[in-house]
Formats: sequence, structure tokens, C-alpha cells
Amino acid sequence: MSKNLLEIRDLVKHFPLKKTGLFQPPRYVFAVNGVSFSLKKGQTLGLVGESGCGKTTTGRVILRLEESTSGVVEFEDRNVAQFKQKELKNFRKSAQMIFQDPFASLNPRMNVGAIVEEPLLVHAIGNKADRKDRLAAVLEKVGLEADYMRRFPHEFSGGQRQRIGIARVLTLNPKLIIADEPVSALDVSIQAQIINLLVRLQEEFHLSYLFISHDLAVVEHIANRVAIMYLGRIVEIAPNKEIYSEAKHPYTKALLSAIPVPDPKASMERTILGGDIPNPANPPSGCGFRTRCPLAEKICSLENPEMIEVGRDHFAACHSL
Repeated sequence: MSKNLLEIRDLVKHFPLKKTGLFQPPRYVFAVNGVSFSLKKGQTLGLVGESGCGKTTTGRVILRLEESTSGVVEFEDRNVAQFKQKELKNFRKSAQMIFQDPFASLNPRMNVGAIVEEPLLVHAIGNKADRKDRLAAVLEKVGLEADYMRRFPHEFSGGQRQRIGIARVLTLNPKLIIADEPVSALDVSIQAQIINLLVRLQEEFHLSYLFISHDLAVVEHIANRVAIMYLGRIVEIAPNKEIYSEAKHPYTKALLSAIPVPDPKASMERTILGGDIPNPANPPSGCGFRTRCPLAEKICSLENPEMIEVGRDHFAACHSL
């Protein structure tokens, strides 16, 4: 068996657009466009990029919350796309998702006990007494009291709600957790608490994380490897330290230059990118980043750059390399 828990190869997800005319040809949103990466057991891969680059869609396709257009998702050397209903249900026990908005992802009509117990009921795990003990234990693991089971989501702060979401995920003892911007809606001090909690839980339960974020400063504290995504493609992927010290792709360098510096006296050269990510329904020819890239040349509009090795376990896709 491979050491990789998760293997993604040439993953593609295109969403069809509604036709506006009878003879109009089919049009698509090219959300994910040939993404490949792997995730080792017990490690964290940070998937970073601006809003609209396809990060969340990638996570949803991996869990088959969305069906892929093409490509392969392998979990423990098994093709997820080939799972039948029973196999898919078992897969969902092993692969869970923490959502971005800790309030929207919790049912306001259910108390905490019912929310955290629901996955156990869906998978018919344990009797009532066993489940109650399990709920108390898992709430304690995420820093909440067992008495909170009788309360409702609106009675908690944003950080506490996210802890409830994490507790719900942990009840099934998953191997893989896809964390979709789990701290972006929280205050900075609370972000640090949740990141520290995720690190501790990873060590205790031997979890693997796909940590989706737009913030390289947050990812630095949790990821073993970092993948930079732009317009549906991975443009650079490397070990954590390599990304922050030896970034090669101009987009990665721009993201790094946007990280706030805590020392107000320190000066740092900023790379300001013009405009926004192009429309994924009408992407530019060649390299998707060329419309904003300070290094763009003629070849960039003609050919999409291939991913090449630029260091040990360090890959980037740019014609200027």
C-alpha cells in the first residue's frame, strides 16, 4: 500500500452554464482544470489561493459532494469515483469536512448534543449510552464542556461554534479532514487557538489534513507542504519551508509579499497585482496568470506552462523558470 493517504491526478471539474440562445454552443465554468497532488498519512497539505481559484471545489470533488468531470481521486489506493453507495458511505466515515462558516454549517434548530451525535446516528454507531459518553469525550477534546450539549448554536461565539463543528467531525474517527477556510471567519486570537487545536488533534489522532486557505500566514503554522492554486490549476507546490524561503512562481511571490509584517518599522517590497482572477468561464489563452503577471512574455499567451521540478520535491509552472 502507498504511503500516500490521498492521491489526486489530473482532477477536472467543469460546471455547465445555462444556454441563453437556442443555437448557442455549450459553455462551462472551468473551476478545476487538471489538479494533481498527494497527501501523506499524518501530514497536512495547505491549498492556498485567492477566492474563486477552485480550492473549495477541489475539496468538494475529493469527497464526492460534487462529481468530477475527469481525473482520479484515490483514497488508500482505491478510486473514489468507483465507490458504490455502501462503499461511499464508509468512505465518508474516513473523510470528513470542516466548513468555512461555523454558524451556517450548524442546524440552528438542533442543540449541540444532537448536532454532534448526528454522524453516529447516520452510520448506526453505538447505543444511546455509548453515544452520550462519546459526545462528552469528544467535546472535551475540543475544549468544550459536556453541559454544552443542551445549548443551541446561537448561544456560542464563532470560535466555540467552530469547535462544535470540529467535534462533529471527530465523532467518526476520520483519517482525512478537509478543512475549508476553517479560521477565516474568526478573530486573529481565536484563529491561533483553532490552529493549535487542529495541530494537537492531528498528533493525538494521527489525522491528515487538506487545509484550504487564502492566507499563507495561517498555513505556515500547520502545513507540511503547500500548494498554490490559481484559476483552477496548481502553479507551485513545495515543502513548507521551501515555499516561504525559495518561492519560484511570481504569483506565489505576490501572495508572500502581501503577508503583514508585525514590526511597523520593517520595510518590505510589495508586489501589487493588477485586477482580479479572470473569469473561469472565459479563461485567457496559455498561462492563466499572464494577464496579471509582471514577467509575462509572448509565449505565455500561446502555451500553458508545464509543472517542472525546480528543487527537491519543489515544482512550479512558469515559462520564466
